[in-house]
Amino acid sequence: MPETLFSLVFVTAAPFWFLMIVLPAWSWTHRIVSSPLIAAPAAAIYAVLAIPRLGDLLPAVARPTIDSVTELLATPDGTALGWAHFIAFDLFVGRWMYLDARERGIHPVLMAPILLLTILLGPLGFLLYLAVRFLPVGKRRETREAS
Repeated sequence: MPETLFSLVFVTAAPFWFLMIVLPAWSWTHRIVSSPLIAAPAAAIYAVLAIPRLGDLLPAVARPTIDSVTELLATPDGTALGWAHFIAFDLFVGRWMYLDARERGIHPVLMAPILLLTILLGPLGFLLYLAVRFLPVGKRRETREAS
C-alpha cells in the first residue's frame, strides 16, 4: 500500500501546480487555487499513512535525532509518509506564493520557474520567492486599480 499512496499523492497535487504554472491568468485557476482545500487530498494521504504508525512516528518527531528520523524514513512506509508530507506542504506554500504574487502584481512568467523550483526543491523555491517579492518587479493590485 505505501507504493500506491506514494504514487497517488503527486497525482492529487499535479493539477493544481499545472493551473498555477501553465494557466495562471485563467479565471478558474484563481477560483480553484484560492481554496486551501486543494492540499487536503495530499494531507489525507499523509493521514492514512501516519495514523496507523503514530506509535513509531510520535517518538521520532517529539524528540528527533538524526538516527530516529533516518530509521523512520528508511522504510517504504516512512518514505511514502515523508513524500506525502512534502507534497502537501509544498502545494500549500506554492498556493500562497501564487496568490501573493497575484496580489503584488508579479508577472506569471517570472513566477512559473519559481513555482517549478518549489515543486522540485520546495524550500529553495520558497526562498527565491521571498527574495523576489521584495524586489520592485510588480505593483500591488490596489495601486494598479487606483491609477
